[in-house]
Amino acid sequence: MWRAIAVVTLLLTFAFVLPAAADVAVPEFTGRVVDQTGTLSSGDIAALTQKLRDFETRKGSQVAVLIVPTTQPETIEQFSIRVAEAWKIGRKKVDDGAILVVAKNDRHLRIEVGYGLEGVLTDVTSRRIIDEIITPKFRSGDFAGGISDGVDRMIRVIDGEPLPVPSPSVNFGNLDDLAPLFIVTLFASLGVGGFFRAMLGRLLGSLATGGVIAVLSWFILGSFSIALALGALGFVIGFIADLFAAIGPSSGSSRRGSWSSGSSGGGWSSGSSSSGGFSGGGGSFGGGGASGSW
Repeated sequence: MWRAIAVVTLLLTFAFVLPAAADVAVPEFTGRVVDQTGTLSSGDIAALTQKLRDFETRKGSQVAVLIVPTTQPETIEQFSIRVAEAWKIGRKKVDDGAILVVAKNDRHLRIEVGYGLEGVLTDVTSRRIIDEIITPKFRSGDFAGGISDGVDRMIRVIDGEPLPVPSPSVNFGNLDDLAPLFIVTLFASLGVGGFFRAMLGRLLGSLATGGVIAVLSWFILGSFSIALALGALGFVIGFIADLFAAIGPSSGSSRRGSWSSGSSGGGWSSGSSSSGGFSGGGGSFGGGGASGSW
């Protein structure tokens, strides 16, 4: 009896007194560059801060950089959205802010984008900046160069300069990179493919679906081989979709699907800043941006 009570008490102690690891606290927004890892030198921070201050003075948009050792137990997406909500980057009702968050020990990074910049600093553009500009330098140990070049490209994109045409050599060999492409292809084959099949019939509709997927994939990824493979996959899925629907117990086929670029949403904003701290302006944030690793 007493032994059972002791065991229960011990379990309750671990459950309530010693909970799982707490979330990493959001650092205080003391400047445009906050480095909790000592990765950047004082000169690096000064130069980057001046660059961001000049950009804000000229454009009004705000960009900030945060480097932390880890975001565990949260993902970098979860942590970044908390940072955005706390720091409130971007002007009120303009929401033109972006944060480059680097979790050095986790080898993860993210560009978090406010509502007002989602039209120019898109999810695809943010991912390309990460993959093509930042992470190559991170892999060679040049963190200062990767962050500086990444911020430069973010600023130029916000100013209206488009990225160059994607290089066909962009590497999508990682399964983590390929999985979202297959998911999008699946839903596009069922959703958009259903429309084409209804208009053109199963064969021609499936061919049209595969062609649309291939063209869009080539335009976005810049890789002909990947676009061709995704187009072929879209054709096959579209062609057999009606067969499965006819065999199934329900009368209709599954023709709707949705896919999101994968971030949670929240509210954030910013006002102008000065040394010693920043105050928020009440803008909003929709989860735009992209993540990566090195």
